[in-house]
Amino acid sequence: MQPRNMSMSGVVDLAAVKAAGEARQKAEQARAEAAREGRTAAAPPAAVIDVNEADFEREVLQRSAQVPVVIDFWAEWCEPCKQLSPVLERLAAEYGGRFLLAKVDVEANQMLFQQFGVQGIPAVFAVVGGQALPLFQGAAPEAQIRQVLDQLIQVAEERFGIVGEPLGAGEEGAAEQPAPEPPAGPYDAALAAAHEALDAGDLGGAIQAYRNVLSDDPANPEAKLGLAQAELLQRVQGADPQAVRKTAADNPADVDAQIAAADLDLVGGHVEDAFGRLVETVRRAAGDERERARLRLLELFEVIGADDPRVTKARTALARVLF
Repeated sequence: MQPRNMSMSGVVDLAAVKAAGEARQKAEQARAEAAREGRTAAAPPAAVIDVNEADFEREVLQRSAQVPVVIDFWAEWCEPCKQLSPVLERLAAEYGGRFLLAKVDVEANQMLFQQFGVQGIPAVFAVVGGQALPLFQGAAPEAQIRQVLDQLIQVAEERFGIVGEPLGAGEEGAAEQPAPEPPAGPYDAALAAAHEALDAGDLGGAIQAYRNVLSDDPANPEAKLGLAQAELLQRVQGADPQAVRKTAADNPADVDAQIAAADLDLVGGHVEDAFGRLVETVRRAAGDERERARLRLLELFEVIGADDPRVTKARTALARVLF
């Protein structure tokens, strides 16, 4: 079976907890420390895991917030799988924690097989920041696999701000001395100006300042959070809450009305109401309207923060309606 197109298109949101900024900084520091000490890139056995339907959310979706997860769909009877799997396992060790390989036996996990829309095996997908990306199907040449893995890692870093951490790096002696304070970042002054504009109510100025930072550093977590907050405040500025809520109540199928009401819910501190409203809108809608509601929900996740348990709960709810 010939491998399919290995592009990064066709993203499908699954659900996960993202801690992109912290994960990226921690991983980069660990990798730099490993390079200074001359450690090899070989990864421990945890670089390859077996996954089933019961632990998929924990082992794949949630871990995809810190490291790209490559999924190998295989079966014991599949001869091409026996050619591909050892190559993937060896590359997982060689890449030293820059991605995690999760192996799924399709015979024992038919639901996962169906949810990903796998047409045949072996099939390889990736999950990054809770989003599934189809990679290829069939036993591909190693050079081609390396190319797609490099592309995956680049996409994870640039689009999601996720950098896989060298597993086990920097653990020895960690308790003996604290990690040095990170140097001042190149965007500290620009971010400070953006924060001041936001505090002063200059939403347009704050938005432009955050965008300037993100144009140079698309994964900057502080700028992403500030931009999400500023854009939310700008959207609700001048809105009549009573009129917006009445329109949403009278027109439950109107996606724009539900999105506007969700913005107000969030600004008013009704976080779970905002998330629930948009999850239900995604469930009801289709096509472009469904995608608009989904993207707005992801934007609101950015405003609240990845570690908030309400975001975790809503991501799981979103996954259910998408699948």
